[in-house]
Amino acid sequence: MSYERLSDPQVEVALQDLTGWSLESGMLGKVFQFESYSQGVLFANAVAHIAETLNHHPDIYIGYGQVRVTTVTHDANGLTGYDVELATRVQRLV
Repeated sequence: MSYERLSDPQVEVALQDLTGWSLESGMLGKVFQFESYSQGVLFANAVAHIAETLNHHPDIYIGYGQVRVTTVTHDANGLTGYDVELATRVQRLV
């Protein structure tokens, strides 16, 4: 993994393996659906643990029955391997 900014073709290849993730204003993002608010909070806590492990922290928005996760590497001004790895690990939670 690297903090080097990915090219547009590299991002497109990464998106092929990230079911339901999309580009949102230059960030990788996905909304995860849950049956209850508490399930979403538990999921968000699991995402936080992944973020701490990688030392790469996404934005997490918790709503009733849904959690939106977005990630971008601000220092690279775009997406890096860390964003793809974070999204991959978050995807494995569901």
